[in-house]
Amino acid sequence: MRPVGEPLKVSIDGQLLDPGEASISVLDDGLLRGDGVFEAIKLYDGHPFRLDAHLDRLARSAAAIDLPFDGAGLRREIGALLAAAGPIEAMLRIVVTRGGRRILMVERIPSWPARARVALVPLTPSEILSGVKSISYAANMHATRIASKQGADEAVYLNAAGIVLEAPTSSIFWVGADGGLRTPALETGILDSITREVVVAALPCEEGAFPAADLKSAEEAFLASTTREIQPISAVDGIELARPDGGSAAADAAAALAEALAAERGSPEPGV
Repeated sequence: MRPVGEPLKVSIDGQLLDPGEASISVLDDGLLRGDGVFEAIKLYDGHPFRLDAHLDRLARSAAAIDLPFDGAGLRREIGALLAAAGPIEAMLRIVVTRGGRRILMVERIPSWPARARVALVPLTPSEILSGVKSISYAANMHATRIASKQGADEAVYLNAAGIVLEAPTSSIFWVGADGGLRTPALETGILDSITREVVVAALPCEEGAFPAADLKSAEEAFLASTTREIQPISAVDGIELARPDGGSAAADAAAALAEALAAERGSPEPGV
């Protein structure tokens, strides 16, 4: 199963609390119905990478499900929590619930293996939530359990037409038979991932609707996400890849991510 980070610092509606003291009402529809939105942001020495992009996406997700929240207040609360956490290597989780709660947690970064085996899992996505980073995550979690029963570490979704989409918490890239890097296009219904955006902006990459057979014939593939960063894929549906530890594309993607972080750290800090 997917690792879960241990909470270190928590803020509920601006109140700083020890993790064991934090709570929300059992009547909150975020708890009862999974009605809310969230973001997860990696902290590098206490710096939230691409904070503005994450908060912009949070606002888009909230607007898509008619969920109001105090964006200015949330920024102030993030600033206070990060100041309390200090220069830490961790993850910032932001959750806004239908009950009106603003939940912020600084968590330990999950421990991911050096490489991942993936299994292809059919998915019928809900168009009404397309592009929304919702806290309704039961299907995502169960997809990983399905993959685990097939001897894999993670699932990769296929739509009804057999087109490759994404993993439950990450984007996927691979090198096709022609030697070119490719990834599913946003138009396939996948999430507009912040890490994916960094890779696509930095490297020559074809975005499109690709069948499962294209991924299965890849020489190299990798997952990309906030906490994984760049994680090579060693096998797809039990088929071992030629470069299971990653190749030049994974190395280039990791370098691009490092360069983006260095460039951001060299610029004025975004306001929180």
